[in-house]
Amino acid sequence: QVQLVESGGGLVQAGGSLRLSCAASGRTFSSYAMGWFRQTPAKEREFVAGISRRGGRTYYADSVKGRFTISRDSAKNTAYLQMNSLQFEDTAVYYCAAVATAQTAIPLVGYDYWGQGTQVTVSS
Repeated sequence: QVQLVESGGGLVQAGGSLRLSCAASGRTFSSYAMGWFRQTPAKEREFVAGISRRGGRTYYADSVKGRFTISRDSAKNTAYLQMNSLQFEDTAVYYCAAVATAQTAIPLVGYDYWGQGTQVTVSS
């Protein structure tokens, strides 16, 4: 079992930055690939970014590539999503998720554990 708790959401002006954190419980953080997803009332939950178990590989949705950076700190059992050049369209509830995977895999679906979500609102 893994429990995930997100933090760092808030209100920011377009062009600004936020960093989301996802603190994971348990001792096997390095066994899980981590992902960030987002959802709005008008859209289904979508994949935003993912990072492999050891952090050696990352993958981004085209809509955030070059603006968002995913990372992880195994010593702190925490994953991060640095969001720069935020746009109004980035407004959503952001969720972190974890899935046990092979060493370098970054799944886009099939995550087993989810956080409660954190709201990000970008004002235009």
